Amino acid sequence: MSYGMATALQTAVYQHLVADAGVASLVGTAIYDAVPAGDVANTYVSLGPEDVRDSSDKTGTGAVHRFTVSVVTESAGFGAAKMVASAIGEALEDADLSLSRGRVVGLWFERANARRSGKAGRIRRIDLRFRARLEDN
Repeated sequence: MSYGMATALQTAVYQHLVADAGVASLVGTAIYDAVPAGDVANTYVSLGPEDVRDSSDKTGTGAVHRFTVSVVTESAGFGAAKMVASAIGEALEDADLSLSRGRVVGLWFERANARRSGKAGRIRRIDLRFRARLEDN
């Protein structure tokens, strides 16, 4: 198994989302690995948790990465968050991600979970779960 491609995948996903016109029109550059301290945009995207499982075989090493991209907003209702989530899904669907290590064999949307959190449920959060099959070089 190789976890060595995890950083390459995260970097490629980040760069792809920042460069996507649809996502940028909704959140600008408010896409974070770690949400910065202090004031942040009312709506932002956070690259989140990841589970990785070995998928090596006799032809080479590889791994399946299940990763989460979250949309977080204080906007009333889920409408704004769903627009951003939709743009992220469209940006990553069949995305041609270039990795600094390894290659993407496939990238698929798995599921989404929308919920309220925070004081009095004022924060809306949508977690988008993706699955990427990677092969190491």
